[in-house]
Amino acid sequence: MKKYCLLIAALFALGGCTEKLDQVRNPNYPTEVASYLYFAPIISNMAQGVQLDARVVGKLTQHWSSTAANDTWERHGYAPGSDGGGDIWRGVYFRIGNNLGDMIRIAEEEQRWDIAGAGKIIRAWGWQTATDYHGEIILKEAFNANQKTFNYDSQAVVYAEVIRLCEEGIAQLQRTDGAVSQSYMAKGDVMYKGDRARWIKFGYGLMALNALHLSNKPGYDAKKVVEYVDHSFSSNDDDALVPFLGAITANSNYFGPKTNAISAFRQSAFIVSLMNGERIPGVTDPRMSRMLVASPSGEYRGVPSGLGQAAISVAAQRPYTIWNTTGAPPVNTVGRYLFHDVAPFPLLTYAALQFVKAEAALSYAPEVALDAYKKGIQAHMEFVSKTNANYQAPGVTPISAAEISNYMNSAAVPSTAGGLTVQRILLQKFIACYGWGFIETWCDIRRNHYDPDKLNGFTPLDRTKLYPANNGQYCQRYRPRYNSEYVWNIEALRTIGGLNADYHTYEMWFSKP
Repeated sequence: MKKYCLLIAALFALGGCTEKLDQVRNPNYPTEVASYLYFAPIISNMAQGVQLDARVVGKLTQHWSSTAANDTWERHGYAPGSDGGGDIWRGVYFRIGNNLGDMIRIAEEEQRWDIAGAGKIIRAWGWQTATDYHGEIILKEAFNANQKTFNYDSQAVVYAEVIRLCEEGIAQLQRTDGAVSQSYMAKGDVMYKGDRARWIKFGYGLMALNALHLSNKPGYDAKKVVEYVDHSFSSNDDDALVPFLGAITANSNYFGPKTNAISAFRQSAFIVSLMNGERIPGVTDPRMSRMLVASPSGEYRGVPSGLGQAAISVAAQRPYTIWNTTGAPPVNTVGRYLFHDVAPFPLLTYAALQFVKAEAALSYAPEVALDAYKKGIQAHMEFVSKTNANYQAPGVTPISAAEISNYMNSAAVPSTAGGLTVQRILLQKFIACYGWGFIETWCDIRRNHYDPDKLNGFTPLDRTKLYPANNGQYCQRYRPRYNSEYVWNIEALRTIGGLNADYHTYEMWFSKP
C-alpha cells in the first residue's frame, strides 16, 4: 500500500498530474463511453423513479389504497427522516443526472444530433416531472461539480426551461447532417429504436402537458395546448413505453408479481366507481374487467382511501391484489394490464394527450373537443386490449368491437358537443392514466383544488383526519429527497420554507391564478 501512495505523491509533485494519472487508468473501466450506451439505463430509470414514488403518490391520487387503515400517505402526510417519496428526485439528479449530461455532450461532439436531441427531451421530461412533484427544484446550479450546496429555482423558471429544452431538442432531432443514424441510435434507444419522428412527438407532448398545467394562469393559451397535441402522438403506436424483459426480478416491471412490491395495495374505491356504473349511472365500463380485479364474491370493489380493507365488512367483498391473488403472488403468477412482469410502463400516451386536447379545446371549439374525447376513449380501450394480449393475461379477453360500440353509444359519451364537460373529460383521463399517470392525475387534482364537484366525486379524507403537521390542509407537493437535501443542503431548503413541517401543503405555482 505504501508504494502506491508514494507513486501518486510523486506524480503530483511532477506537475501536470492529471495527464500522468490518465496514463495509469484501468482500460477495463472506462470513464466515458459511446453516447448510445447511456440510453437504455437512462430510459429505464425514467420509469423506475415514477414507479417507486407511485407507492406514495398513487395512494394520494386514489389510484390504489393500503390494506391498513390510517396510512400516512393516504392521510396526505410524509415520513420524516426517510427517503420515502424521494425516488423521482434521486432519479433526476443521481441515476440519470450527469449520465444524461455526458450523453448529450458526447453526442454533440460526435455530431450525433439525434441522440443529443433525444437527450434534451429526456432532460425536459425530468425537470417537468420533478417540478410537478416537488415544486421548487434545483435547476441552474444542478450538476455543478464545484459546488457543495445548491440553490432552488422557482417553478416558473423550470417550466420555461422545459419549453426551451424541448424546442432545442426537437430542432436537433430534425437535423439530418453530421453523424445522424437511426441504426446507431437504435442500439441504445429501447423506447423508440432510434425513430427521430417519435422522439419529436414526445417532445411536443411534454410541451402540451406543460402548457395545460397553467390553465389557472391569466396567460393560459388553450390554442397552444391543442397545437402542441396536434404535433404530438398520432396513434397508440407513438406511445412512450419503457419495456421490460421480465426474466428476473431485476429486469421486470416494478408493478409485476415478481417484485411483489405492492401486495399490500388494493385498487381504490374511486377507480371502481368510475367504471362500475356509479359515476355514469347504468353504464358498466368494459375496461373494468380487463384493468381491475374482482373480489372473491365476484363483485368489483375497491378500498376507500384511508380506511383500509376492514372498511368493507364482508370479507368476501374485499378485493384481491392487483395480480388477482390473496397476498404475495406465488411463483409464475401472471398479472394483467400494466401489472405484469413484461408489461411496459408508459411515460406518456396518445389517449392521455387526446384528453389534454379535449379539455383545452372545450373552451373555444367544442366539436374539436368532442372528437378528441371520443378518440381518447377508443384509443385507451384498444391500448388495454393490446397490452393484455401481448402477454396473454389469464382469463382476460380483448374488448370486442361490439363492447366498444355499445360504450361509445352509451351515456358515457355525449351525443353532442354541448353535453361535454371538463368533468367528463377528467373522468376518462383518470381511467386512461390509471396505473402510470400518477403525477399527471395529481396535477389535475391540484389544478381543481381537490374540489369533488370538479373531480367526479374524488373525495380526499376529511380534513380532521389528515396528518397532524398538515394543519387541515391537503398535500400539494412532496418534500425533496431527505438524504441529499435535508442532510447536505439545509440552508437552501430554509430559503423556500422546506424546513417547515407543513411545507408539503404549500400550493404549487402552476395551480395558482
